[in-house]
Amino acid sequence: MPKEKARDLRAGVALLWGEQDRPTRGPKPSLTPGRIAEAAVALADAEGLDAVSMNKVAAEFGVSAMALYRYVPGKAELVELMVEVVLADAPDLSAAGPGWRPQIVEWARRSEAVHRAHPWLLAATAMRRQLMGPNQLGWLDAALAALAPTGLTAPQQHRVFVLVAGFVRTHVQQLLDFDEEHSREWTHLTGELLARHPDRFPALTAAIAAGAFAPDTADPADADSLQFGLDRILDGVQTLITHR
Repeated sequence: MPKEKARDLRAGVALLWGEQDRPTRGPKPSLTPGRIAEAAVALADAEGLDAVSMNKVAAEFGVSAMALYRYVPGKAELVELMVEVVLADAPDLSAAGPGWRPQIVEWARRSEAVHRAHPWLLAATAMRRQLMGPNQLGWLDAALAALAPTGLTAPQQHRVFVLVAGFVRTHVQQLLDFDEEHSREWTHLTGELLARHPDRFPALTAAIAAGAFAPDTADPADADSLQFGLDRILDGVQTLITHR
């Protein structure tokens, strides 16, 4: 099996940052990397990231896939451009008020909204050494700026960012995977099983009987699972700040 050709990372960076060489002669290009990425985003939003191919995106413009390679070297670079498109608006956290905590909460909510609007973003930004453009770095910069006044060291601030970003990703994935009908069926069948074998799983039986898996609508704050998780994480960060 032939080895896959290595990417030209410098060319990829230049593409993301708009620093690629532009031809000075010949006809004006009919497409741009930005337009191609926007079409790919629309396709991914409708059909998922796996549906995105150079052929399908080219068809949106009525050209061949080969015509796109003049602007984008391949799918890896296309996905990186797509990420830049959906992260175009780096969050302005000043409206959240003073203090690191409300600003980090605002960052997390903005991140949740973007990931829910574009579910494919989870796979596109999975933990790997992907190239990052100015828009994606702008989100990181905003979070680190919010954490700067905490007095935490730079490595600690970055770890807090990774912790919050990872929680948001997990939270969104759970929301996307949730199926209400399947959940009801699971609860019903599990309840029947535990009713027959209560002694084997006493803690789980007691938890279900106490409503551990039932939706909590009594307290809206508890029902907000994102806020619940953020509060627990940020309480820990506050403890770290206090005892540093």
